[in-house]
Amino acid sequence: MCPAPVTAVGRSVPRREGADKVTGRARYTDDITVQGAWSGRTIRSTIARGAIRSITLDPAFDWSRVVVVTADDIPGDNVVQLIREDQPVLAPRGGEIKHKEEPILLLAASDRATLEEAATHVRIEYELANPVFEIGSATEVFSTVEITKGDVASVERTADLVVEREFRVGLQEQLYIEPQGAIALPEADGAFRVVGSLQCPYYVHRALKRALKLTDQQAIVVQAETGGGFGGKEEYPSIVAVHAALLARKAGRPVRLIYDRHEDLAATTKRHPGVIRHRTGVKKDGTLVFQDIEIVLDGGAYCTLTPVVLSRAAIHAAGAYSCPNVRIRARAVATNTPPNGAFRGFGAPQSLFAAELMVEHVAEQLGGGVSSVDLRRKWMLRLGDTTATGQVLTESVGSELVLDAALKAATTFQPSNIPTVRRGRGLSLVFHGSGFTGSGEKKLSGTIAMEALADGTFRILTASTEIGQGTKTIFCQLAADALGVPLERVTIAPQDTSLVPDSGPTVASRTAMIVGRLVQEAAAEIKQRLQRERPPLRVDKSYIQPDSIHWDEATYRGDAYPVYAWACTIADVDVDTTTGEVRVTDLVTAVDCGKALHPVMAEGQIEGGCLQAVGWATIEEIKMKDGGYQNDRLATYLIPTALDAPRIRTVLIENPYSRGPFGAKGIGELPMDGPAPAVIAAIHDATGVWLDEVPATPEKVLAALNGAQRREAAQS
Repeated sequence: MCPAPVTAVGRSVPRREGADKVTGRARYTDDITVQGAWSGRTIRSTIARGAIRSITLDPAFDWSRVVVVTADDIPGDNVVQLIREDQPVLAPRGGEIKHKEEPILLLAASDRATLEEAATHVRIEYELANPVFEIGSATEVFSTVEITKGDVASVERTADLVVEREFRVGLQEQLYIEPQGAIALPEADGAFRVVGSLQCPYYVHRALKRALKLTDQQAIVVQAETGGGFGGKEEYPSIVAVHAALLARKAGRPVRLIYDRHEDLAATTKRHPGVIRHRTGVKKDGTLVFQDIEIVLDGGAYCTLTPVVLSRAAIHAAGAYSCPNVRIRARAVATNTPPNGAFRGFGAPQSLFAAELMVEHVAEQLGGGVSSVDLRRKWMLRLGDTTATGQVLTESVGSELVLDAALKAATTFQPSNIPTVRRGRGLSLVFHGSGFTGSGEKKLSGTIAMEALADGTFRILTASTEIGQGTKTIFCQLAADALGVPLERVTIAPQDTSLVPDSGPTVASRTAMIVGRLVQEAAAEIKQRLQRERPPLRVDKSYIQPDSIHWDEATYRGDAYPVYAWACTIADVDVDTTTGEVRVTDLVTAVDCGKALHPVMAEGQIEGGCLQAVGWATIEEIKMKDGGYQNDRLATYLIPTALDAPRIRTVLIENPYSRGPFGAKGIGELPMDGPAPAVIAAIHDATGVWLDEVPATPEKVLAALNGAQRREAAQS
């Protein structure tokens, strides 16, 4: 008998880029040397709102050593190409300033010392205007979404109990390990090659074409090795790339524009903060009657990706639960703060935080021995149920699987033996739509290609990027198994827009599930063609939306996502009642991933997302002052370190999705959704006080504890 073929999918094979990263051979943007390149710098606004009265270059300084770029030097449209044409590449003279750190002009010089000196000789005078910092005072609305199922108004009186709560979620910095950066190189025939740290090459490609008035061929975007993204390198690199290209165009030479960590923290996009209000009606036995939800997100000064962040927040706002009557009203508003944008989870962590804590509040108000776990089991979406948008769940529904698995994996709860430390446990159950919302994938029609080469190897051509999550490895695994060849015979082409087709952005938990499926299909077709043709061969595959998916963009009714991934998280915390410090000690997460293509990397995605969510829940607080970020240093913006990390245990549940590659679903964002509400529920379990907001900093915890003590004293 012939031995069974060794498959790559489902095995934790070595990462394609792993050896280069751990040995230091990997070259990130700042590691790339270009002969004759100058360094660039951005001069930014110091006010939150106003107009530029004048820009003066000190005549005492020798400006012949420096290239200066203003809005007047932009050959194309002064706009950052994205959803809405509201954000300028550079603020024009006399134009409105809408936030602190808004780019006004650019400088480049042959050495850093000259560049830093030149920056001190730029004088900008402003005409001040009154800024808007609070969402409650905002009048400009970027986007609205309304989702209706059933009739909330007609059933309100039938509820035996109505619970109302308000939840607040804060800003969060992506804090990728490598700051933003791009290198622009002028080429022949007016072309520009931009190499940079980025997630979405074709976003940058479109922005370059628009601002520099380039053709498809003249704009060339190449992804360098990229040290993390988490959404922060989805849309923002377009600004960095365009700025670098404008400097290179005027200087007539390559220009490197690399942010330091302070500039990166101060100027780039963050997670949208917001306020979510819930009204939930139930019967005495816990039957869910209605959910009435209002969401307000702060988009900052410019639109960026805010409408689609709001969209996902609204669609997930009812939680992983089946409710016959739902009303969700969501809006995103503008303030004079730096723009907010993409961040892992993309709006769902905000709305699911509120949805999950609402389950806790309802259970507490019901009393009578009804636990929040009981309510979740009673309410959870199951096969055949309909979501808030009316989507019928027809396959791969893992709600009960992950709940049972997490409860089974949780250790026996042990109370604290330290008098001043109280211990608590909390749980959350969440789902996350894999892929773009609604008809987004259909409009995008992402494309990949695969080549069978004459030397017997195969090459994948895709714009999907490796940002630490394992794309290069997983795609090669999928292709190797579909081709029936050893993994070593499959390679992946560089992410270079002059070479690879537009596969769509590396976002929305779509890379493995959507683009990976195209890789699998292309490989299968190559295999068939090789039976009758000789290489070289090339197959192109584009996404075709299944006929079974129906979505109405106007009414927000129908199939919001092809499928959902599911997770249940159990968090244990220690709360020090003298300092207010919250320490997450143990985290169990059960995840329905469809199929674990690479188990170790899947677990790594989940562990990393969970720790990021723990930071958002406990210590990652951005302080604002006069419309800018006050703690814009790593010394003052705190994230969990290895010493702060809880023990994290991951349980992978394989509940296959028929249209995912080998059954896989997207899980990149899901781990961000569940830990924060579980942590807040655990704090309540430990102390008896509710904090309906994140982060639960020591100051907030102490204030809540002191408030509870004062109320108890007054009652007694």
